[in-house]
Amino acid sequence: MRLAIIMDQSSDKPSFEDIQIPIPFGYVSAKWWGPRDKQPIIAIHGWQDNAGTFDPLIELLPKELSILCIDLPGHGRSSHIPPGIPYYIFWDGLVILRRIVKYYNWSNVSILGHSLGAAIGFLYAASYPDDTEMLISIDTVAPVIFDPSEIAKNTGTNIDKFLYYESLGSDKMPSYGYSDMIDLVMDGHHSTLTRKACEILMKRGMYPVKDNKYFFSRDTRLKVNRLVLPSYETVIEFAKNICCHYLMIKAVPGRVRDNWPLFKNVLDTIEEHTNDFTYVEVEGSHHVHLNNAPIIVPHILSFLKRIYPI
Repeated sequence: MRLAIIMDQSSDKPSFEDIQIPIPFGYVSAKWWGPRDKQPIIAIHGWQDNAGTFDPLIELLPKELSILCIDLPGHGRSSHIPPGIPYYIFWDGLVILRRIVKYYNWSNVSILGHSLGAAIGFLYAASYPDDTEMLISIDTVAPVIFDPSEIAKNTGTNIDKFLYYESLGSDKMPSYGYSDMIDLVMDGHHSTLTRKACEILMKRGMYPVKDNKYFFSRDTRLKVNRLVLPSYETVIEFAKNICCHYLMIKAVPGRVRDNWPLFKNVLDTIEEHTNDFTYVEVEGSHHVHLNNAPIIVPHILSFLKRIYPI
């Protein structure tokens, strides 16, 4: 099944429906934008974000476009991974994505990913090259790449952190007023997110408790995100398998701590193995799609029009 796109856009904004997709330990919550009778682009958010991260972008795209924005397990409104089990965020996401594809019996999958979501899309496109039609990556190419010595040195510390966060019951979790919650999110992103962007994320990222206070909805265990990372050599081997239509949108300066020289090598490898490779740079921070969606819309529309002629 190929993605059907009608690029004739009216002045009306796209609309969505909140849905739940069953999984063995609960459900994946999602926002399904546009028609339900078309196979959607599957949109996957970044680490500790949620499906709302794509709201500003999708509101600028044609309303006839079908897009399924999921909350990964432990994020947004989706079920948390069962107690006692760590998050292996890249691999968890890959399995969840495949579950969703098989649940709906889709083929020729199209993926839009930001950060962690882009890395999951990378793994999917490499693991299922014959079943991936298109991948749009925003400001991340692949799973994070660390020096092996750093991984070995920090593994014990990360396990202990996981056990600590696991021990925190809801009675030990702090609650905050709305304004304080938004301040915390801005501080956590080192002010690279606008206040409006934080408020958009927190529509799904927090829930009310008593006395006009709020809890974060994400699983605290997600803070431990560096277990079972692939080596650089493994990432390169994955990259060799990608043959779908590929668009990379790199924010500049983006996320400055990324090991960009290594990611550039990964991009070069992808370019060698696919017949349709597009790389563009836009001015902005890591969350450029959320802070300044209009700047990336022309690149996405141009890419889609080329793949799916009107």
